[in-house]
Amino acid sequence: MTTHNGKRALVLGGSVGGLTTGLLLREQGFDVTIFERTSTELGNRGGGIVLQPDTLRWFRERSSISPEEVSTSTQFLRYLGDGNEIVFEEKAEWQYSSWSVMYNSLLADFGRESYVLGEYAVGFDQDVDGVDVRFVSGRNERADLVVFADGITSVGRRRLYPEADLSYSGYIGWRGTVLESDVSAATAELLGSSLTYSVGPNTHICMYPIPGPDNGFEVGKRLLNYVWYRNVAEGPELDEILTDKRGFIGSVSVHPGQVQDRYITEMKTAAKELLAPAAAELVNLTAEPYIQPVLDVRSPRMVEGRVVLIGDAAFAARPHAAAAAAKAAADAWALAEALGENESITTALAKWEPGRLQLGNNLIDRVTSMGARSQFQNTWTPGDPELRFGLYGPGE
Repeated sequence: MTTHNGKRALVLGGSVGGLTTGLLLREQGFDVTIFERTSTELGNRGGGIVLQPDTLRWFRERSSISPEEVSTSTQFLRYLGDGNEIVFEEKAEWQYSSWSVMYNSLLADFGRESYVLGEYAVGFDQDVDGVDVRFVSGRNERADLVVFADGITSVGRRRLYPEADLSYSGYIGWRGTVLESDVSAATAELLGSSLTYSVGPNTHICMYPIPGPDNGFEVGKRLLNYVWYRNVAEGPELDEILTDKRGFIGSVSVHPGQVQDRYITEMKTAAKELLAPAAAELVNLTAEPYIQPVLDVRSPRMVEGRVVLIGDAAFAARPHAAAAAAKAAADAWALAEALGENESITTALAKWEPGRLQLGNNLIDRVTSMGARSQFQNTWTPGDPELRFGLYGPGE
């Protein structure tokens, strides 16, 4: 295996994908620094993550932290009818984590010495030997390899491929979590052991348990996490619902505590009319639901010289395949493998890129079809194997 001792790599974006990339590049011999634009660590974010094999691979193969220490699991796929009756059920084991648990665990492995907070990369130039990155603070850093893992609003993507703009799907995702101990016993029984859906006209909700506060992995101490998809027309209607209590439009999210009260009231009332009672109970018990407009992004390329885009920075796909975290991790593992097989960084990147582009485009094609079936065509059929989670294909 080729190593890159003496070479420097910058990872711009210190989230789950950026940390995985940093850990794997360090294994290849790079001197790695991760720059995160926020001024505080990100470990207090509580949204759910479905753990596909690529997402857990670091903990299976490298970390002293075991997969069981970062995940909870369910044993069934379940669809609920209008009266909470189970209209479809099959054995299907899935593992889940919270964003904060994954972040904190990966950061513990990477360490904080080369994890720099409060530095926003704003531009870069490169030559045949390296890349010079400029930061808002006035800082400048040079490296042999630069990886943008800075998410759906990626500076790297906007700089390299400004035509690759955010595309709105026509619907938003209401998100929230509720302590498992706060729901009724009947609801806890229905939702605690399964990946659960409730489907209505032009809408559906997906629910599953994730680790709770203070590493609550035991039944009763977990959080029940959900994403509820609702159609909102692009234009003034969307701008209004994405305007937070301060008057700012959240182009990619309206954070907990910032959603206008009138929309929360309407959302909770609608849940009782549109969703199975267990799902409606979960929504109505949410203290601070938040909103994410469902967006797609496709990049025409993922490599320019010594600069790389990975994860959502390159391809951001709707959540229906639960593959965003898995794709970022898979991109990072494939990048490390290519660098391990090639002494030349640019040669490695050229070999890495085609397969990642194909995977990203295939994923977006699939989730676009899934979203159309649920939100517009009303052909989301309980139990259809084409609707299963998976990065590489349904159930894969």
